[in-house]
Amino acid sequence: MDIFSSQWIGLLITGLGTLFLLGEVWVNMRGIFGLLGIGFITVYFSVYLETGSVIIMLIIYFVGLLLIILDGKLINDGTLATLGLGCMLASVAISAPSLQAGLYAVIGVLVGGFSSLLFLKVFKHRDLWTKITLKDRLTKEAGYNSLATEYGELLHQEGIALNNLRPVGTIRINNKDYSAVSNGQWIVKDTRIEVVQVDGTKILVEKISE
Repeated sequence: MDIFSSQWIGLLITGLGTLFLLGEVWVNMRGIFGLLGIGFITVYFSVYLETGSVIIMLIIYFVGLLLIILDGKLINDGTLATLGLGCMLASVAISAPSLQAGLYAVIGVLVGGFSSLLFLKVFKHRDLWTKITLKDRLTKEAGYNSLATEYGELLHQEGIALNNLRPVGTIRINNKDYSAVSNGQWIVKDTRIEVVQVDGTKILVEKISE
């Protein structure tokens, strides 16, 4: 157990644990990376804490990991991922026997987390991530070009608001209905509008002054 008295050992253990756990999330390794990651992280907490505290810190650490997964699958804006990373860092830092050891452990989580992304270049991605990543090319055969052309032709055209835009609503141009956003204005129903900007399928409109 002398090796665990070294301040830097936390960097190695938490780094490997996080590397394999996040690696299991990114790529399909049939649980092998997951088991290795759980093993390393459990060893880290077990060395420095009593049994009851080990369970608590493991829960905090894995709740953090779960938040990262949920962010990637459901929200994808980084909020839950940031909270999750905070939980993981807090759990290893609090468990460390000294400030220096805690710093090493925190660095280990960060290095292991970023290094796990390298697995994406080597192994098959999980379907979870291919579903939330746009991989299809916007080709004419897929119908994207015709859609972009149709919306692009709406620029500077006039129409009518079918309901109140506050700021989102429905407009009608050339007998076709579109979802649109007003340019910071409250546009009431039946008001004449003009398309002032088109970004993909987002239509920005302004009311026409009488």
